[in-house]
Amino acid sequence: MIAAPPRGPTYAQPVQTQYVVVYGEVAPSGRAVRQAQSLLNDLAELAQQANGSILFSVNTEVERPNFFSLVEIWQDATAYAAFTSASGFKQVVQQLQPLLIGPLAEGNRSWQVQFWPDKKNLVGRQVEQLVTAQPQIDAAALAKSSVVVQGLSAYEYILFDSKPDVANDAQKAKYCPLLKAIGERQKQLAEEILQSWNNTDGMLAQMSKFPNQRYADSHEAIADLLRVQVTAIDTLKKKLGTPMGRQSKGVPQPFQADAWRSQSSLTGLEASLAAAKTVWEGVDNKGLRGLLPSDQKPLADKIDAAYAASLKLFASNQRSLTEMLNDDAGRQQLNDLYDSLNVVHRLHEGELAKALGIQLGFNANDGD
Repeated sequence: MIAAPPRGPTYAQPVQTQYVVVYGEVAPSGRAVRQAQSLLNDLAELAQQANGSILFSVNTEVERPNFFSLVEIWQDATAYAAFTSASGFKQVVQQLQPLLIGPLAEGNRSWQVQFWPDKKNLVGRQVEQLVTAQPQIDAAALAKSSVVVQGLSAYEYILFDSKPDVANDAQKAKYCPLLKAIGERQKQLAEEILQSWNNTDGMLAQMSKFPNQRYADSHEAIADLLRVQVTAIDTLKKKLGTPMGRQSKGVPQPFQADAWRSQSSLTGLEASLAAAKTVWEGVDNKGLRGLLPSDQKPLADKIDAAYAASLKLFASNQRSLTEMLNDDAGRQQLNDLYDSLNVVHRLHEGELAKALGIQLGFNANDGD
């Protein structure tokens, strides 16, 4: 699903009722529409149970049932911010990450959504510098600032780090203009990406009609899609392996997890893996799996099983990554998770690429 994040609430007046409208679009197939409707209904149920929720309505267009809108009313900015920082809301963003192809992957847009890795705490330092230098920053000024402070990593810092205290009136006045600007900026990015996909000669057309300015034929497009998928799964391994210490001689680095402040790193990884599985399966069997010839069914089944095994391990865990790093049993579980991701990654990178006749070469993470 491609959705525009909501316009940032007016944090300068925290008692003001928040009115939010979100637009979304899914693939025009019955299965995709049903899946999106189910997801949005679950989100509405979560919203209705949240503190400060007045209205959360899911609507579809009669003539275009794959187009959705969410109409929300919240008691105040604090209630809205609490809901959008909850794990259920953030999973929607995480599910988009394996789809880094075309507009989202260009122009540093992915960095503007989430800045990771952050080995030197640039997010914290630059947020503090920015709220001091530009206390009334808006989205236009933020777009000219460093990518470090434009996205969800900075948003998470303000809401979950121990230094900002938005429950304090003085602190709220200091940080909330930036929160609003980030919300506005993410909305702008989503609209740009959606337009770049849906333009007459946009990414959707380029993945469907050949030749075009990007691809000479369908084989080139499939190769690009598989490279993106392989890179995305490799990134999941890095997001798990880095805090585990796999790149630091076995010494755990919990503060190098992508969402350590909110303790939602594993939840995000699970959501991203589920989204990668969707790219593999496709809608109406029009994903990478459907491109395999019938004599490659054993390979397709093997990849199906690898996804199922890894997702089962994620689902069975109830602890945060930081907690698991503190004892032997937890570290063993993390190793099992990493190994399961590695199986999925190697199957795509090796056997699937060979079966599709694709030479992958280097991926975007090579050399990291």
